[in-house]
Amino acid sequence: LVQREIDAIVAQGVDLRLNTRVEDLEALFSSGFQAVFLAVGAHQGRKLPIPGADLPGVLVNTDFLRETALGRPPDLNGKRVLVLGGGNVAMDCARTALRLGAREVAAACLESRPQMPAHPWEIEEAEEEGVRIFPSRTFLEIVAEDGCVAGVRCAEVDFRGFHPDGRPYMDVRPGTEHILPADIVIFAIGQAPQSGFLAAAGLEVRRNGTLVVDPETLMTSQPGVFAGGDAVTGTTFVVDAIAAGHRAARSIDRYLRGEAGVQEPVLQPVVELSDQEIASAREEGRIVMRPRLPKKRRPVEERVRSFVEVDLPLSEEEARAEAERCLQCGICSECLACARACKAGAVNHEMTEEVRALEVGAVILTPGVGLYDARLKEEFGYGRYPNVLTSIEFERMLSASGPYGGHITRPSDGREPHRIAWIQCIGSRESRCEQNYCSSVCCMYATKEAIIAREHAPDVEPTIFFLDVRAFGKGFDAYYEAAMREHGVRYIRSFVSSLKEDPETRDLRLMYAQPDGSVVEERFDLVVLSVGLVTHPDVRALAERIGVALNPYGFAQTSEFAPVETSRPGIFVAGAFRGPKDIPETVVEASAAAAAAARLLAPARGTLTRSKSYPPELDVRLEEPRVGVFICHCGINIGSVVDVPAVVEYARTLPGVAYAEHNLYTCSQDTQKKIADTVRELRLNRVVVASCTPRTHEPLFQDTIREAGLNPYLFEMTNIREQDSWVHRATPEEATEKAKDLVRMAVAKAMRLRPIYRPSIEIEQSALVIGGGLSGMVAALSLADQGFPVTLIEREAELGGQLRHLHYTLHGNDPQRLLRDTIARVQAHPRIRTYTGAQLLEVGGYVGRFSSRVHLATEGRVEEIAHGAVVVATGADAYEPRPGEYLYRQHPRVITQRQFEELLVNRSGAVVGLGRPPSVVMIQCVGSRNEEHPWCSRVCCAAAIKNALRLKHLEPLARVTVLFRDIRTYGLQEVFYETARRHGVVFLEYQPEEPPEVVAQGEMLQVFLRSSGEEPVELPADWVVLSTGIVPRPEQAALGQMLKVPLTQDRFFLEAHVKLRPLDFAADGIFLCGLAHSPMPIENAIAQAQGVAVRAATLLSKDRLEAQATVAQVNSRLCRGCGLCVAVCPYDARILNEETRVAEVIEVLCQGCGACAVACPSGATQHLGFEKAQLVAMIEEALE
Repeated sequence: LVQREIDAIVAQGVDLRLNTRVEDLEALFSSGFQAVFLAVGAHQGRKLPIPGADLPGVLVNTDFLRETALGRPPDLNGKRVLVLGGGNVAMDCARTALRLGAREVAAACLESRPQMPAHPWEIEEAEEEGVRIFPSRTFLEIVAEDGCVAGVRCAEVDFRGFHPDGRPYMDVRPGTEHILPADIVIFAIGQAPQSGFLAAAGLEVRRNGTLVVDPETLMTSQPGVFAGGDAVTGTTFVVDAIAAGHRAARSIDRYLRGEAGVQEPVLQPVVELSDQEIASAREEGRIVMRPRLPKKRRPVEERVRSFVEVDLPLSEEEARAEAERCLQCGICSECLACARACKAGAVNHEMTEEVRALEVGAVILTPGVGLYDARLKEEFGYGRYPNVLTSIEFERMLSASGPYGGHITRPSDGREPHRIAWIQCIGSRESRCEQNYCSSVCCMYATKEAIIAREHAPDVEPTIFFLDVRAFGKGFDAYYEAAMREHGVRYIRSFVSSLKEDPETRDLRLMYAQPDGSVVEERFDLVVLSVGLVTHPDVRALAERIGVALNPYGFAQTSEFAPVETSRPGIFVAGAFRGPKDIPETVVEASAAAAAAARLLAPARGTLTRSKSYPPELDVRLEEPRVGVFICHCGINIGSVVDVPAVVEYARTLPGVAYAEHNLYTCSQDTQKKIADTVRELRLNRVVVASCTPRTHEPLFQDTIREAGLNPYLFEMTNIREQDSWVHRATPEEATEKAKDLVRMAVAKAMRLRPIYRPSIEIEQSALVIGGGLSGMVAALSLADQGFPVTLIEREAELGGQLRHLHYTLHGNDPQRLLRDTIARVQAHPRIRTYTGAQLLEVGGYVGRFSSRVHLATEGRVEEIAHGAVVVATGADAYEPRPGEYLYRQHPRVITQRQFEELLVNRSGAVVGLGRPPSVVMIQCVGSRNEEHPWCSRVCCAAAIKNALRLKHLEPLARVTVLFRDIRTYGLQEVFYETARRHGVVFLEYQPEEPPEVVAQGEMLQVFLRSSGEEPVELPADWVVLSTGIVPRPEQAALGQMLKVPLTQDRFFLEAHVKLRPLDFAADGIFLCGLAHSPMPIENAIAQAQGVAVRAATLLSKDRLEAQATVAQVNSRLCRGCGLCVAVCPYDARILNEETRVAEVIEVLCQGCGACAVACPSGATQHLGFEKAQLVAMIEEALE
C-alpha cells in the first residue's frame, strides 16, 4: 500500500531524493527553493532521566521494534522483560517480547488502568497472552546487580494528567516504594523529533522537542518553512498526518502565490445523527439495532509462538451481516472512480449546488413510496437465511437484465429451486408496525411472479400463503383464476407461523395452520416475502417542508371526492404517495393531477410558450445525393465489439457518401451541433446515423438536420447496437462485417429518400361527453374549466347515474351532496350544453373533426354536433339477482346492499321492528366472480362493511355475519375491515363450489354455510343482504360499433393499453372513464374523469392536428377501386370514393402500419418513407 502511494506521487512528477541528509535550511533556500515543509516525524525513542537508564539491557521502543522487524532482534530468550509505558506501542513491545521467547513480560505505567492510553482491546489481548500490567507507577531508578539490570524501583502514584510543558500532575503515595524485577527494560514512553538542527536553524522548539507552528497555516517561526505531522503534534495517528499534509499544501500554495491571510478551511460534509433521529429511524424500521460481531482471534497458544495475524477474518456470511449494520449515512470519498468509469464524462465532481427559484402556478407531488424492510420481520429470517428473498429481489432474478440473467437459482448453492413459497402481507395489514393498510399490489405481483417462474422452469411448484387474494382490478380475477387453473399455482389461506432453515440443506421449513386447526410443516427450496409499500422518511420531510398534510400512515391526505387535491391549494398529488396502488391507477392519477393543474392554469395557457424556429428548408430535390454518415461508439456498447473506425473507412467508399466520421456519443449536444455544422459546410443533403434504436433517437437526429436546413425525412438511421453489437458480442469480426452491411443498406435507402411533409387539419376545439353520471359530469366540468366547450348527453331523464342510489360512503362522506353540487355546477357552467333524454344516433368523422347526430326525446328533434374529441362515460348497471337466487324476490327480507342502504337511511333504527337486536347475514360476490360474470366488482366488500358499521352504529347489539370468498378492502380501506371486526361483525369464508343456502322459516330466514367434510353452520337471520356486483350495460356493444372501439371479453370497453394508455381507446380522439371502463368506487371514477379530461385537452388545445409523415399514399392512376385496402386498414383511415372509385387516405388517422400497401394488388399504394424503390435497394445491398 505504501509503495503504491509512493509510486503515485512520483508519477505526478515529484523529484524524490532518498539518502539525502538535510542539516542547513538556509542552504535549501539558497539553492532555489521558495518553501520548505518539514515532515521529519518523531522517530527518536525517549528515556526517562533516572539513574540506570544507560545500563546494558535498557532498550528504547523504536530501536527494539525496528531491529526486530529487520530480523535483528535482541536475545530475550528466558529473560524477564519490563516495558515502561501504557500506550499501544508499549503493548506492541510487550507482546513482541513474548514472541521472542521472554520468560516473563510485564508493563508498568504512570496512568491508572482506566487512564491507560492504549486501546482496551490491545490491553486485553496482551493480558490474554500473559503480560502483567502494573498501573499507577512512577519510576525512580533502574536497579543494577553486577552491572546488569536487575529491576526497576517504583512508587505508586495518584496520576491526574500532564502539564502543558509535559510534566506530570501526580501525588506519590508514601511508603509504596518497591522493585519490579527485570532482566531487560524497554522504555515506551513516547517519541520525539530529532530536532537539534531545527533549533539551530532558529525554529521555535517546545520542551518535548516538537516544533511550534501557526495552527491554521502550519508555518513555523521562520517565513517559508512549514511543518506538520508528528514533528509538530508528537506521536499521533496516520489520519492526523494526512490532514496536516493537506493543510500544509494549501498554505504553501497560497504562500507561493503571495496571498496573505488564512484560507477558510474546506469543511467536508459530516453526517450527524441526533438521538431523536436514531430513535425515529428505529421506530420506522429503517435502523435495526444489532451488536457488532465479536472479533475472532487466533488462539493464544498459537499466536504467542509467532508473528502471525492475531485477528481472523470474518466468513462471507458474517461479513455480510456486519455490513448490513451500516446506517448508510456515508459520504463520497472523492476517489473519482465513477468519473473515470463514465465514458460520457457525465460525472462532474466540481459541480456545486445550485438553488433555483421557479415561478409556477401549480405543483404536482409524485415522490412515490419505498418498500417495507423485510428484516424487521425477524421471524422469517430475511438477511439471515440466504434462500429467503423479497419479492423485488425475486423480480430481479426473473429479469433477463438482472443479476441472474433470468435464471431462477437458490442464492445459497446456485441450485434451481423446485418448490417456491410466497408469503403475503409482509409489512402490510399489521397493526403492530402501524401499517394496518393493504399495499394493494402484493397479491397480483406474487401471482405474476409465480406464473413467470412456471414459465421459466415448468417443474417449479409455486405456493402462495395468503389472507385474502385481492385481485380487484380490471382482469385481475381472471388472471388469478388462470394462475390456479392453467399454471398450477397453489393458494393456501393461512399465515405462516414459523420459518426455520435446515442448516445442512439450507431448505426452509414452514409451519402453518389449516382450517381445521391442525398444524402442517412443509419444506421449500426458496421463500419469497411479498413486501408492502411504505412512505420514505424523506418524503414525509418533503411534505412537512411544503406544508402538505399527511394521513396517519404517511401518505398524502386527500378527500374521497377530490382525490388529487392536497391540503394546500394549488398543490396536487398522484401515484402511490396518495396511497398504495398499481401502475394503471398511478397513470390515471397522473393525468388527473395534470387536469387539476390545467384547470387552475387555464387562463394562462400558452402565455409562456415559445415556438422553436428553424431556417428555411433547402430544396435539394434536383441535387445529386451527398450522404453524410455518422457512426456511434455508444460508449462501449458498440465500440467494444464493432471496429467502428473500420466501418467508417468502409462507409467512405460507398457510392454517394460525401463524408463519414465516428463519435463516442452521437446523441450528445456537442455531436449534434457538429452534425448540423457539417451538413451546412459540406452541403450534405442526406444523413445516415448508425447507432442505437430509432425508437428513441430518430426524432432527435431529424430535428438536428432540420436545424441545418434539410427536410427531417432526408434521414435514415440503422441500429448497430441492438441488432448487431449486443447480439454478436462474442464474435467482434462478424459484428464489424454486419455493421458494414447495415450501413451499406442504410446509405442505399438514403440516396432514394424524398422530402416528406406532414399534412394537418383544423381541429374542432370542443368535446362530446356521452353519459351524465358522475364520471361524465366531472369530465365535462374539467374540460369546461380548462376553456373548452362541452356537449354532455345523457339517455336518462336526469343526471347522476348510479350516484343517485348512494347515501353514504365507507369514509363517511355524503354522495347525495356531491351529486347535487355537481349537477348544479354542470347546469350553471356557460361552456357546457346538457341534453338529458338524449339518444346518440350516429358518430361520423375522425379525430379532431367528429360529427354526431343526437335524438332529443324531450324536444322531438335531432341535434347535429361537431366536436374534436369524444369521452365515453356511459356507466354500468347494478346486478339484479335472478328471482329465486338466494330467495331474492321470494322473501321480503332478502334484499340487496343498495336496498339495505335505503332501509338504513330512511328508517334508521326502525329497521329492526322486532323488539330485539336484528340478525343480519350478508352474502358476498352475488353476480360477481362466477362463470357468467368472471370479474370482481370491487365495491361490494366496502359496501358490506359500510352498511354493517352503519347498522352497528344504529343498533350496537345487532348480529352481523358476512359470508365471503375474499374480503377485498384494499389500500386504506383495510382499517374499516379491522374496525368492523372490532365492533363484533363476524366474517365467515365460503367456497364458490359450496355457496351458502338460504331457507325460509316463516318470517325468519336460515342460512346454511357448508364446508367439505364438516357439519353445516346454521345462521338464523332476520335479513339476508346480497352484495351484488356491477355489470356492463347491454347497449355498450352497439355504441362500440358506432364508435368503432372494442369491448373486452367481459363486455366493458377496452382501453388502448392497460398500463400505458388506460383512458384512451386505440382509435384516436376517443377516450373512456368511469364504470364503462370497469367497476370502481367513487374516488377512482372521479380520478378517471379528471384524467380523461386532460387526455382530451391535449388534443383540443391544438389549433391544428398534424398527421404522421410516414403515411400511405395512393397513386390514383394505378388504383382499381377493389377496396381491399379499406377492408384491411385497422385504423379506418381508408375510404373508397364512390364517385371516382379510387381509394383515399384519411391522413390524420393513418398510423403508417403498411397493411394497405401489402394488400394492394396493383401497387397503387406506397408507404411514404418506405417506398418500394427504397426497400428494394436495401434488399439488393443486403444480398450483395
